Amino acid sequence: MHGETQGRQPPDRDLRSYGRRRGRALSARQKELWHRVLPQIALPNDVGALCQPTGLFASPVKQVWLEIGFGGGEHLIWQATHNPHVGLIGCEPFEDGVVKVLNAVDTDRLANIKVHADDGRPLLRMLPEASIDRVFILFPDPWPKKRHHKRRLVSEDTAAALARILRTGGELRVGTDIGAYACAILQAVLHNQRFAWMAAAPEDWRNRPPDWPPTRYEEKALREGRRCYYFRFRRA
Repeated sequence: MHGETQGRQPPDRDLRSYGRRRGRALSARQKELWHRVLPQIALPNDVGALCQPTGLFASPVKQVWLEIGFGGGEHLIWQATHNPHVGLIGCEPFEDGVVKVLNAVDTDRLANIKVHADDGRPLLRMLPEASIDRVFILFPDPWPKKRHHKRRLVSEDTAAALARILRTGGELRVGTDIGAYACAILQAVLHNQRFAWMAAAPEDWRNRPPDWPPTRYEEKALREGRRCYYFRFRRA
């Protein structure tokens, strides 16, 4: 699909794959962060500016990782803190989650985070081929009703777009706490022959790796007794 995604016309509008954009009204502090910090770390909405993702960050980075739907930002912030040589691009349309990351960037002086405060799928079409080293999609909305399955973020189309932007040897990590969605994720990703499932035994997808910190959504699922699935795929 190397020329396939770039050659076809992008859809006029992606089906919504997320819930709300806003929760409660932003506090004065959150508004201040939104207007001061977000412009400093906002990802450029321009194909030309994205041609060399490693050059987007205030500090030099060797790799670029992408998280689509970072929720409250716990995982994104942990990865940025523990991997200063890596540039992290985080996509999240929900304002409450974005301001949590803005606060961490401001408080901890994190220079290796860029934020796309919107749907991540248009960004996938803008990023250069083979430009990303790792992608995270952690506990996306499962859209459990059958009539809503077409809104699920992880699909064959998304897997093809990810295969285009990931470097050879790059890694895709996907987490979910919904068994039916886990099966759909495996089917969608493995339909693309450029992905190999990095699992040799059940423990490889039942247990979260040490460099995969939990999110609040995962912790809620575990409290409520739901099994979580941790998938890792290698881009061939």
